[in-house]
Amino acid sequence: MAVVDGSGDAVKMDLRRVRRKRIKPAETLARQSSRADRGCHLVRPLAPRITALFCPAAPTGRQATYTPPLPLPHTSLSSAVTATFPARTPNPRLLLLGRRMGIHMTRRAAISAAIVAALLAACTAAAAAAAITISRKHQHQQRHKGSGPSGQCDMFAGTWVADESYPLYDSASCPFIRSEFDCRRFDRPDTGYLRYRWQPSPPCSLPRFDGVALLRMWSGKKVMFVGDSLALNQYESLLCMIHAAVPDAVTTVSPRSGKIDPSTTVTFEEYNVTLVYYLTHYLVDIVAEKAGRVLKLDQIDQARNWLGADVLVFDSWHWWPRTGPTQPWDYIEEDGKVMKDMDRTVAFTKALNTWARWVDANLVQTTTKVFFQGISPSHYKGQEWGASAKKTCMGETEPLNSTGPYPGGPIPQQAIIRTVLAAMAKPVYLLDFTFLSQLRKDAHPTKYDGGIFGQDCTHWCIAGLPDTWNILFYAALTGQDQ
Repeated sequence: MAVVDGSGDAVKMDLRRVRRKRIKPAETLARQSSRADRGCHLVRPLAPRITALFCPAAPTGRQATYTPPLPLPHTSLSSAVTATFPARTPNPRLLLLGRRMGIHMTRRAAISAAIVAALLAACTAAAAAAAITISRKHQHQQRHKGSGPSGQCDMFAGTWVADESYPLYDSASCPFIRSEFDCRRFDRPDTGYLRYRWQPSPPCSLPRFDGVALLRMWSGKKVMFVGDSLALNQYESLLCMIHAAVPDAVTTVSPRSGKIDPSTTVTFEEYNVTLVYYLTHYLVDIVAEKAGRVLKLDQIDQARNWLGADVLVFDSWHWWPRTGPTQPWDYIEEDGKVMKDMDRTVAFTKALNTWARWVDANLVQTTTKVFFQGISPSHYKGQEWGASAKKTCMGETEPLNSTGPYPGGPIPQQAIIRTVLAAMAKPVYLLDFTFLSQLRKDAHPTKYDGGIFGQDCTHWCIAGLPDTWNILFYAALTGQDQ
């Protein structure tokens, strides 16, 4: 049968389904609608976009309310009926059925919206956790680059404290020290410079160096130091520290003379660990041409010799300001343009970016761990640590006791290194030795270098300060720098 509205259109309706269901009074419908509205009211702040799809909009300035329909007469539905209502007057039974369906849909919508809101909240929490994890990784990487956030451990901030358990080894028993670093061999009379330990600021602490554990961790691997004589300083110190842990270990030196041309290698045979030093003053290439020796700021062909290393430690800057007879190049070239000279800091920046591009192009997909040594300071100008301008490291026997900034300020090129490392795709750990080394005006060879340099306030005695560099290197390798 059909119920016909006032417009004369017939609307088919299955009254048998209506007969099976009990029609609830209008007051019950009102309570159900009110509960649905309250559900929407609770869900709307959590998921406004989702709620808008299912729930009626709340009127501005007041809470949404439900107005119950007028009571309907109790009409017998024992048989199919045909009724005609005035024009534009809806069928009460259809209205009631529609309201019931609408209320059920509203309740389902509210429940669905609540479920969606819960899922959104869970997703938001997961996304927030992921964001925190990424942020912490980024902060950890930045700290590796020498700019650790406050509240986290910065192993490179601290002070020097006297420690009678130092030095970590007897330099006389180490077969790997070059004459220019062997201060004890050339009778340096004071020993105080050997007995200082770096104490990082709380909550950090310096780990104990374990040479055997390091050899086991590096078993079957190649570790390479690439750079100038400051990288050599760290390399030979590390060899001595490992040798002290395994004094009877069989080692092979190549070439046997120990000559660096352009590299030298020591292998600890039992552990199958190879340590290499590769000499390069500028990281980029110097090429002999007809016009003379050309420093090519955008060429780094020598880097093919660094491939295959499992750990790489780089350094540069010490030779960039050098002029005169000891300058090992005659011209600078960039993008095919050859010039006699240019600002050395600008040239250094360009070369460092060339190196960074090579690292990203060749190492980003490898497991090679890459480190960059902070700029090692020299001590030729006494005013940098509060002494007279004519004072040098000669005769200095104690470190500068300072927890504040170094009086001479930071080395400007250190900021360039930080900037370049921060922009790289391959994570590079900055071994930020600069500040702690600035405090060690007492730790240079001075005149106790076999007469090689005469007055050396650039390099460091071994044993001595480079041992601390390697303890911090060890902390970074083993994850004990946090």
